[in-house]
Amino acid sequence: MTEKERMLNGEPYNSRDPELLTQYHKARALLKAYNNLDSTKLQERSNLLESLLGKLDNGVWIEAPFFCDYGEHISIGENTFVNANCMFIDNNKITIGRNGLIAPNVQIYTAEHPLKASERIIETDGQTKYLTSAKPVKIGDNVWIGGNSVIFPGVTIGDNVTIGAGSVVTKSIPNNVLAYGNPCKIQKQL
Repeated sequence: MTEKERMLNGEPYNSRDPELLTQYHKARALLKAYNNLDSTKLQERSNLLESLLGKLDNGVWIEAPFFCDYGEHISIGENTFVNANCMFIDNNKITIGRNGLIAPNVQIYTAEHPLKASERIIETDGQTKYLTSAKPVKIGDNVWIGGNSVIFPGVTIGDNVTIGAGSVVTKSIPNNVLAYGNPCKIQKQL
């Protein structure tokens, strides 16, 4: 099994694997071009995003700057708007439904590490490795995520959900609710 397969299966993997580094560097080049491109060059922006992301439906708008690790593990549904300065750590799949609103500075994490340093930092043959694994994140249709929110690995956010600004979403959120806080909790049905 390759390190990429381990990563996408949620198993511990080596993030400095040559195949993963090649994918990472490709994403960095595309992000640099995208983030530095004039905002009026709509077709070029679209072409760069199509080269970067795994799936990009019609009407998706991503404000620059935008950041991710690999890009190809990200799927975004039609008419979703991603505002400036968002960071998607796509070591596993990030799936965002249609008609989403992702506010500035939203961070979506799929990668995680063991809590104990002795389990996280592995020293072998004079090299230090950091044990990493990743869980997918899924965001449903018609979801609004407020600015400066953080979505943790393995979280699913249902359809028609509003996540209040500054939330830290550590657990899955069902359909049709308003949720906010640190940690994010359901406040009411919508």
